[in-house]
Amino acid sequence: MSYSSGENAKIKKTTSEKVWNTLGYLFYFGSIIFLVSMWSKLPEKVPVHSNVLGETDRWGSKWELIILPGIGILIILFMSLLEKHPEIYNYPKRFNEANAERFYLHSRKLVNQLKNLCLIIFALILFESVSIALGWGNGFGKWFLPIAVCAAGFLVVSSLIKQKKIH
Repeated sequence: MSYSSGENAKIKKTTSEKVWNTLGYLFYFGSIIFLVSMWSKLPEKVPVHSNVLGETDRWGSKWELIILPGIGILIILFMSLLEKHPEIYNYPKRFNEANAERFYLHSRKLVNQLKNLCLIIFALILFESVSIALGWGNGFGKWFLPIAVCAAGFLVVSSLIKQKKIH
């Protein structure tokens, strides 16, 4: 198979990509089902934003909660498109015909992981907002944002380290 510039890379999905997709889509669709099932129980005003300490700093209409699944669908559409076309990414100078498939697969896996991590994070934020609105607790607290950022950072840094090993 030739991997010249502009040619679509057709590489089979790996088990890890399938697992990440399963987790991401379970959280995403689960959060929508949860929101729909709790909709009639929600008060008109719900938490719609939290500060860096995890404290609710803005309340709004429960209709604003629909923004989170909306962002999720945009993430799915955009990042799935990027997953299908790893040949359009930027690669280091050592990229060539011999290592193209490894670069494509590696890059595609990172996009897949980030897509699904975003879906999981947005699902958790939706769950948190609904839970607070229903009086089930005070949310995830000050550690949610740092853990989410560290998780994304870990994926990117570990991917960069692995990419350095491709020759």
